[in-house]
Amino acid sequence: CSAMMFRTAVEHAKKHPGLIPQFFFICLGMGGASLYLVRLAKGPHVTWDKTNNPEPWNKLDPTYQYKFVTINTDYKNLKKDGPEF
Repeated sequence: CSAMMFRTAVEHAKKHPGLIPQFFFICLGMGGASLYLVRLAKGPHVTWDKTNNPEPWNKLDPTYQYKFVTINTDYKNLKKDGPEF
C-alpha cells in the first residue's frame, strides 16, 4: 500500500515539478517531528518500566542537563536542594 502511495507521489511530481519542494519540506518536517518525539520519549521524566524504576527523575544528578537549550543556567555548579528519596 505504501509503495503504491510513493509511486503515485512520484508520478504527480513528474507531471507537476512544482510539487517537488512541497514533498521535500513535508518529509523534512515529518522526519524532524518524529526525531523530536523519540528524543522526548527517551527523556528522564518518562516512565516506561514502573516495576524496576517507578520514579526515574529522583535518581538524576543535579548537574544533569535535561533541557535541550539553556541560556543562563550552568548545570556544573548546581547542588541538590531537597531530601533523598
